[in-house]
Amino acid sequence: MVRALRRTACVAIASALLAGPAFASGDAAKGKDVFNRCAMCHSDAKGAGNRIGPDLWGVVGRKAGTEPGFNYSSALKSSGIVWTPDKLEQWVMGPGKMVPGTRMMFAGLSSKQQAEDLVAFLGTLK
Repeated sequence: MVRALRRTACVAIASALLAGPAFASGDAAKGKDVFNRCAMCHSDAKGAGNRIGPDLWGVVGRKAGTEPGFNYSSALKSSGIVWTPDKLEQWVMGPGKMVPGTRMMFAGLSSKQQAEDLVAFLGTLK
């Protein structure tokens, strides 16, 4: 009995750690579709390079304003933001609200679910 409980507890803990709470509410497959709106300005492939906006490969965990070869606004460079899933969700819901003075002209997604899905997709880019 104790062994079964211990095994169940280990499975539950491992599942929680692997799932990662930050991406739990988003659907990466749907987020890939949402990304089509972003692909006009951003690349999502390793080594694809910057476009009008910076390359988003490996964006989760990156410090804002640090992708090599991209000319960021001073507002974003000095923001001190690290792109956690929560920060990315806030960003895609309204970049100009989050960092006044940013050069990103996108007004933001109006759907929280789309933002969660997009962030889940961005989390796969590593």
